[in-house]
Amino acid sequence: MAEAHQAVAFQFTITPEGIDLRLSYQALSQICLSGLRSWKKRISRMRNRVIKGVYPASPSSWLFVVIAILATMYTRSDPSMGLIAKIQEHLPVSSLSLSAQGQTMLSVLVFSTLLWLSLILTLRFCLKLLLSYHRWMFEQHGRISTTTKVWVTLVRLLSGRKPLLYSYQTSLPCLPVPPIKDTLERYLESVRPLLSSPEFERMTVLAAQFENSLGNRLQRYLKLKALWATNYVSDWWEEYIYLRGRGPIMVNSNYYGMDFLYVTPTPIQAARAGNTITALLLYRRKVNTEQLKPSRVPDVLQHWQDSEFVAVYHRGRYFRLWVYKAGRLLSPREIEYQIQRILDDPSLPGPGEDRLGALTAGDRVPWWTVRKQYFSSGVNKHSLDCIERAAFFVTLDDEEQGMMGEDPVGNLDRYAKSLLHGKCYDRWFDKSFSVVVYKNGKSGLNAEHSWADAPTVAHLWEFTLATDAFQLGYTEDGHCKGEVELSLPPPQRLTWDIPVEVQEQVSISLSVAQALADDVDCHVFPFRDFGKGRIKKLKISPDAFIQLALQLAYYRDRKTFCLTYEASMTRLFREGRTETVRSCSNEGCAFVKAVESGEGPEHCRRLFRLAAEKHQNLYRLAMTGSGIDRHLFCLYVVSKYLGVESPFLTEVLSEPWRLSTSQTPVQQLELFDMKNHPDFISLGGGFGPVADDGYGVSYIIVGEDMINYHVSCKHSFSETDSHRFGAQISRALLDLLSVLTPAKTENPQAPDKKQQ
Repeated sequence: MAEAHQAVAFQFTITPEGIDLRLSYQALSQICLSGLRSWKKRISRMRNRVIKGVYPASPSSWLFVVIAILATMYTRSDPSMGLIAKIQEHLPVSSLSLSAQGQTMLSVLVFSTLLWLSLILTLRFCLKLLLSYHRWMFEQHGRISTTTKVWVTLVRLLSGRKPLLYSYQTSLPCLPVPPIKDTLERYLESVRPLLSSPEFERMTVLAAQFENSLGNRLQRYLKLKALWATNYVSDWWEEYIYLRGRGPIMVNSNYYGMDFLYVTPTPIQAARAGNTITALLLYRRKVNTEQLKPSRVPDVLQHWQDSEFVAVYHRGRYFRLWVYKAGRLLSPREIEYQIQRILDDPSLPGPGEDRLGALTAGDRVPWWTVRKQYFSSGVNKHSLDCIERAAFFVTLDDEEQGMMGEDPVGNLDRYAKSLLHGKCYDRWFDKSFSVVVYKNGKSGLNAEHSWADAPTVAHLWEFTLATDAFQLGYTEDGHCKGEVELSLPPPQRLTWDIPVEVQEQVSISLSVAQALADDVDCHVFPFRDFGKGRIKKLKISPDAFIQLALQLAYYRDRKTFCLTYEASMTRLFREGRTETVRSCSNEGCAFVKAVESGEGPEHCRRLFRLAAEKHQNLYRLAMTGSGIDRHLFCLYVVSKYLGVESPFLTEVLSEPWRLSTSQTPVQQLELFDMKNHPDFISLGGGFGPVADDGYGVSYIIVGEDMINYHVSCKHSFSETDSHRFGAQISRALLDLLSVLTPAKTENPQAPDKKQQ
C-alpha cells in the first residue's frame, strides 16, 4: 500500500550508545517530491481562482490602472475628482508612520484598486447583457444582421484572449421564466397533431382554466425563485427526476458510450485499461487546471477531490488500484502492470461478493435500507467508501465484444446491451461512470445521469479515445509505453462481510435487474449511404432532416404519430442542463402524410422546408429558455409544495414519450483529423426506452458520410421491434433524400398533384 510505503521512510532503534537513526533517502526524496507537487497544485489553483475572480479583466490590468492613475497625478491632474484626497484623510496615519508622499502613494493604490474592481464589475455586467442576446440564433444562415455583427465584435472584445474553463460562469445570464401564456400556447400547438378534435378542445379548456386560476399563482412563486436561484430548473430537475427516483437506474437512467467502430488499438486487455485510465486522469487534470476550452457553460465534473485511486472489478472481486505514487501519476505501462496483477490474481470472491453490484442495479429503497444497516461500519463501510471515493470504476470484463466474427450486426447489438447493463452485477451503476474493458481490448463506459448529461460525458470519452490512440499509443507488441517501477505495491483487495440477509437482498435485486435487462431490445447500426455532407448540400439542417426521417419511420412503423422527445442543451444560461424539443409538429405531420399519400414531389419539398424550419425554430426556442416542458415541470413542483392539485399539469406530466431521441455530439475536441483517420470513428452511445411501449433512439453524425444509430425498445411490448424500426429509419432517410433531390427529368414548371 502507498501509505505503508511512505510510513517506513525512516526507522530508528534505541541502543546503549544512543539512538541509531536509519534513513531511506529514496523514500524521503519521494515524499519531498510529493509535497512539492502538492504545493504546485495549490498555487496553480490559487492562480486560477484569481484569474477567474477578475475575469473578463486580467490581474495585470490592475498594474496598468495604477500606473495610469500615477501618471495623471504627476501631470497635476486629479482623475479621482477629489476621492484620493478623501481616502488620504481617512487613512490611519498615526499607526502607519508614513511620509506625506507615502500616504499619497497608498491612497492612489487604494483608489486604483477600487476603480479596477468597479471596472471589472462593469465589464462583467456588460458581458452578461451581451450573452443574454440570442437573436443571432434565429437569423437565416448566411444573412447576419448588423446588430449581430456588432454583438460578435463586442463579445470578442470583452471575452479576453484565453478564458479558463469556468471563466464565463459568473457572466452567464440566469435562465428566464417564460410567460405562462406563451408556454401554454406552445404546448397546445405541440399536442394538436396527436389529439382528436374533441380531445384537443378538452385540453384547450383545461389549459385556459389553469392559466386563469392556479397557473398565475404558481407562476408568481416560480418567478420569486428565479430572483435568487442561479437556475430555477436545475436543482429541482436533478432532485426529482434523478435522485428521488425509486426504480432501477440501470437501463432507465444510465446510458452508455462505445469504442471505435472499426479499430481496436490493442488486443491486450491490461494495456487498453492502462492507456484508458491514464487518459481519463489526464482529462481530470485538465479540468482541475481549467485548461479545457469553455463552451459557454461547462457542466461540472463531479469527483472526489484528487482521488488517487480507482476501483476495479474482475471476476467477482473488488480492488483498490492506486494510480499515483508520491503525487506522481503512474505511467501507462505501470498501470498496465498493475492491471495485469489483478487479472493474474487467482483468489476467489468472498461469500456474497461476486454479485454485490446488483444492489446498485435494482430498486433503490432496498439498496438504501441494506446500505444503512450493513454498510455503515466495519469492513463493509471501508470497502464501500473505497468504491465511492474512487476517481471512477473499472470493470475488467471476461467477455469479448465488438463488431466482429460471422455475425457483426448481432455482435454489435450484444455489445450495446453489455454496456447498457452487463451482467447486472459487474458494473457499479451508482458511480459517475464505469469504464468497461473487455477481454479482446474493446472498451466502453456506462454513465450515471444525475451528475452530467451526454454531451459532457461524450466530451470526456472523445478525449479519452483520441488520447489513447493518438497521443499515448502502444508498442509494436501492443503494450503501453513507459517504464515500470517493479517495487509498486500490489492492488489492494477489498474485503467484505456479507451476511445471509444481504445475500438474499442481492438475489432479489439481481432478479429485478435481470428481468429489466432481458426485456431490453437493442439494435445498433451505422447508416453509410450518405451523411451530413449530402444533407447540407440541400441547404437543410442535418438534425431537422434526421428528426423528420424519424417521424416518417415511426408513422410507418406504428401507423400513427406520438409525443416525441428530443434533448436540447441550455448551455447559454448558468447551470443550464437540458430542455425538450417536441419534434412532432403540425408541419412535420403534414409532410409525412403528404409523402405517404403520394403527393407530388414539389408539394412534398415545400412541406418539408416548412417542417424543417419549424423544427429549427423549436430547437432555438428550447436553447434560448423558451421551452415548454421544464417550465411546466417546475410549475408542477410548486403545486406539490403548495398542496394543490392541477388536472391540467397532472395530465401533461403523465403523457408518455413514446419516441425519445438524442443526438450525441462528435468532434467537440479537435484532437485528430477524421479525414486522414477514417477508421477511427466512434459509434457514439445510447440509452434504454423511456416508455414501455416506445422507442429510444440515439444518433451520432460522424464526418460527412455516416450516421450511427442506437435503437432500443422492450420485448414485452409486442408492437415494437428495434430491428424493424431501424430498417424503417434507413428507408425513411433514403426516401427523404429522394424526395428532396429533384430528378433530372422532372419538369420544374409542372404543377404538383395538390395544385391539380
